[in-house]
Amino acid sequence: MDSVPSTTATQERIPTVIADELHIVYRVYGTGAGKGSATAALNRIIRRRPSVGMREVHAVKGVSFTAYRGESIGLIGSNGSGKSTLLKAVAGLLPAERGKVYTHGQPSLLGVNAALMNDLTGEKNVILGGLAMGMSREQVRARYDDIVDFSGINEKGDFISLPMRTYSSGMAARLRFSIAAAKDHDVLLIDEALATGDRAFQKRSEARIRELRKEAGTVFLVSHNNNSIRDTCDRVLWLERGELLMDGPTDEVIKAYEKETGK
Repeated sequence: MDSVPSTTATQERIPTVIADELHIVYRVYGTGAGKGSATAALNRIIRRRPSVGMREVHAVKGVSFTAYRGESIGLIGSNGSGKSTLLKAVAGLLPAERGKVYTHGQPSLLGVNAALMNDLTGEKNVILGGLAMGMSREQVRARYDDIVDFSGINEKGDFISLPMRTYSSGMAARLRFSIAAAKDHDVLLIDEALATGDRAFQKRSEARIRELRKEAGTVFLVSHNNNSIRDTCDRVLWLERGELLMDGPTDEVIKAYEKETGK
């Protein structure tokens, strides 16, 4: 009698993000001393002359990986290694110079989909941020109290009724994360959100990321805090100078990274 394969063995792994030999190149114009004014640039455009002092920055170099539903993937590497650039490319905010990015569903980059406006109150920003992510007004109203409580910005006063310009950078970052995390995402891209706030807020954030994974989403997290990566992610991509050096289980990749960098 043939044995019945286990559920784990037969469970289909559903890809959510595929990067195929992805290259991202920034072009910086007008870098010559005294040559980069807006007037000079306009004159070059009108006269169809090439820009002076154009510099290319090859930020991501031939990166390939496949992310699956239910995964939480950390991105590590030194400053300038291409981590944030890679997130923006996955979110569709940067065009590929070469290669492709394929996504299932709509990726949400934390801080873009939940854009906040400094002259509006925190309350209005919660509503606008929720609507910007595709939530209905009814959904925003139903989750409003949870968003405010999760952010913790009212723990020392009624800050939610004050304009965002009165918030510290940490308070704004916590509210931004709370708005983004209130919605279930196909792909959620988080850049350093867990570096803000006290340890209690970080624990709440890590728990919410685990919930998002259980709800069939995929989470990408950029962080310089290896402990946050260990607590949150089951897989890590290690980038340096735009190249993917290692892709594997969290402990394995972080140990190699710490051995190499001494961090």
